[in-house]
Amino acid sequence: MKKLLLSLLMSLGLIAGPAAASEGGYPWDTFPVSKLTDMAALQNGAKIFVNYCLNCHSAQYMRFNRLHDIGITDDQIKNNLLFATDKVGDTMKTALNPRQAKEWFGSQPPDLSVIARSRSEIGKGTGADYLFTLWRSYYRDDSKPTGWNNLVFPDIAMPHALWQLQGQRTARFVEEKDPHDATKTVHKFAGFETITPGELTPLQYDETIGDLVAYLQWMAEPAQGKRVRVGVWVLIFLGLLVIFTWRLSSSYWKDVK
Repeated sequence: MKKLLLSLLMSLGLIAGPAAASEGGYPWDTFPVSKLTDMAALQNGAKIFVNYCLNCHSAQYMRFNRLHDIGITDDQIKNNLLFATDKVGDTMKTALNPRQAKEWFGSQPPDLSVIARSRSEIGKGTGADYLFTLWRSYYRDDSKPTGWNNLVFPDIAMPHALWQLQGQRTARFVEEKDPHDATKTVHKFAGFETITPGELTPLQYDETIGDLVAYLQWMAEPAQGKRVRVGVWVLIFLGLLVIFTWRLSSSYWKDVK
């Protein structure tokens, strides 16, 4: 019963998942949810998505003109965001050939329309937490075909598309005894070391990734803000209705013995 209640509270967003306490792989950081209501952050996230992600990934369930909802006009879309098409009513499809993508990366890059809703784990965090940590956990690894690896997604096929913004770095690992088996050793992450700095400071890069993830979260359900607002008013109405019904019932039955 306790676990069921905990799961329910986490699904409603009333408590945060204890990402740092998880032992199942690299812990997830908490995505700054305040960005979901920040129009400037969402607009910047859309720009980052189109310029860096849409080259390989598509978002076939999202149309460019839906960006009106976050304050981007048709002229801004045409002048800054249309690269693979010339119609604002078209869906966000990549110009990358699927066959070539499979040859280059070993697998076809997935559609990102609902990626922020497709990954979540109880005890680690939401899909937004996962993405927020993923793009901040890349490091150079010459043993991999792309030259990159990731702490959250080991042996990831996707190279670090944002490396110019973040810079290049390596990851340090130390050997420790396996806490579950004293005869074995495990690699434990011990920190990053910078090779070359990026165009952005670490704080600016984190802000940029927060904007990108906010956009992906919004894209997965553009009406979520309206849904939440309507839901709050519905709950308030039901609460008042319960009080009114209870008082009405008490008044009706008070003389009945």
